[in-house]
Amino acid sequence: MEDRDTGAGASEVGASSASPGPSGSGTAGWQQRRPTEPRSAAGQAGDAPHHQKGKPKKRRKRRRGRKVFARDETQGNRSPVPGQAAPALEAKQPTAPAISPVAQAPRPEQGTRRPPVHELPVFAALDLGTNNCRLLVAVPTRHGQFRVIDAFSRIVRLGEGLTANGRLGQPAMDRAVEALKICGDKLRSRKIRKARLIATEACRSAENGVEFLERVEREAGLKLEIIDRQTEARLAVSGCGSLVERDTQGVVLFDIGGGSSEIALIDLTGRRSPRLANHIVSWTSLPVGVVSLAERFGGRTVTREIFNAMVDDVAGRLASFDGRDRLSHLKASPNFHLLGTSGTVTTLAGVHLDLERYDRRRVDGLWMDRDSVDRMVERLVGWDFQQRCANPCIGADRADLVLAGCAILEAIRAVWPSERLRVADRGLREGILSELMADDGVWRNDGRGRQ
Repeated sequence: MEDRDTGAGASEVGASSASPGPSGSGTAGWQQRRPTEPRSAAGQAGDAPHHQKGKPKKRRKRRRGRKVFARDETQGNRSPVPGQAAPALEAKQPTAPAISPVAQAPRPEQGTRRPPVHELPVFAALDLGTNNCRLLVAVPTRHGQFRVIDAFSRIVRLGEGLTANGRLGQPAMDRAVEALKICGDKLRSRKIRKARLIATEACRSAENGVEFLERVEREAGLKLEIIDRQTEARLAVSGCGSLVERDTQGVVLFDIGGGSSEIALIDLTGRRSPRLANHIVSWTSLPVGVVSLAERFGGRTVTREIFNAMVDDVAGRLASFDGRDRLSHLKASPNFHLLGTSGTVTTLAGVHLDLERYDRRRVDGLWMDRDSVDRMVERLVGWDFQQRCANPCIGADRADLVLAGCAILEAIRAVWPSERLRVADRGLREGILSELMADDGVWRNDGRGRQ
C-alpha cells in the first residue's frame, strides 16, 4: 500500500526553527549494515541512469547556475527529481557498509558560492511509525531550509493488532521489513553525511519491539533507534517551526499518530528564540492514535454514538494532563492558534479544498477557521465507509482510520478552543533533518548570514 508522501512534493522545506537535540549515537551519525540474508538482484540491470549530455538545454541551465538536478552523475551519487525513486543497486556490492557517517562532501566556507546540488552534503531521516514507514533524503539550501531529493512512504500498519495482543504481528512485521529494505537500498545508493532512523510507539510498546528491530538490522541492514515520547514531541515541533509566524503568541501543536498523539504547548510571549522547541512550556503524549482507537471502537462502521464515545475516551486522557492550562492566558488572543501535523488534519484540508487528487503544495500551511473544521468533521461523520473510500483524499487505506483521527482532533479542540487551525504536511522527518543540519553547521557559514 503506497502512501501519499508528505515531503517529496516541495522543492524546499523551511526549517528555520530547528531545535538541535542532545548529541549522541542517534544524532551524531548513523549505523547501517549490509543485510546478512541473500538479496535478489532481479530487475536491477535496467535501472542504470541514462546519459543525456547531448541536450544543450541542460548544459545551458548548469552554466547559468540554476538549481537543476544532475542527470549525468555516477549511479552512487545521483540526485533525482524530488519524489523520483533512486536507482537500484548493482548486483555485486561490497560486504562493508556502502555509506559512512563521516563527512564526504565539501563544507561551504564564508563568502564562497554554494556548490551545485549534487555536491552538497546529503542528510536522511527515516520514521517507522505505527501506521507508516517514511523516508526523506535532502540537501541543505538557504539558511534554515533544505531541498528534498528523494522520498519514500508506505502504509505498513505495523501496529495492527497491537492493542489486543501487546505484540507486533507477523504479517505486519513482514510488511514493514519489505518497506525498510527499499529504504535501505535508497540510502546505500548515496553518500550520506548523517542520518537518523527512528521507530516510535509501535516498537516502544510492543513486547517484541526490540526483537523486531534486530530482524530489521539483519534483513534490511538498518539500525533503528526507539525514541521516547518527549523526543517525538520535540521533533514534531522542530519540523513545523517555519509555519509559526512572527506575531504568534501561543500555539498548541499536535501530532496525531497511529499509536500515540503528541501535544506541545508553546508560549512565544517572551523574547523569541529562533528555535521553536525552546518555547515548549508543557507537553504530553497520549497512548492513543488512529490505529489503536479504531481497533478498540471500530473504524468501518462508525455511528454518531460510537464517534462520541471515541471523543469521550480521548477527553478523559486529556483531563489528566497537568500542564493543559499553561496557555490559558493566551487562548482568547487572536495570535493564538492550533497547529496540526498528521494524516487526519491533512485529510480534512484536502476534503475542505475539494481536491480531485491530494496536493501537498495546497495543503501544507493552509489555514482553516473554526467553522470550516466543524463542517468537515460533520461531513466525514455523516459518510459511510464506502463514501470515505471513494474520496480521493482519504481512499481505502485511510477510510477506517480517519474518524478515529477526527475524534482525537475534537477532544483537542474542546480543551484548547481556537478560531484558527493551521495544517502542516510535515512532521518528524522534517524535524530530524532540521536538527541534523543544524548540528552539522551546514547553514553556519553559507554566506547569507543568520536568520
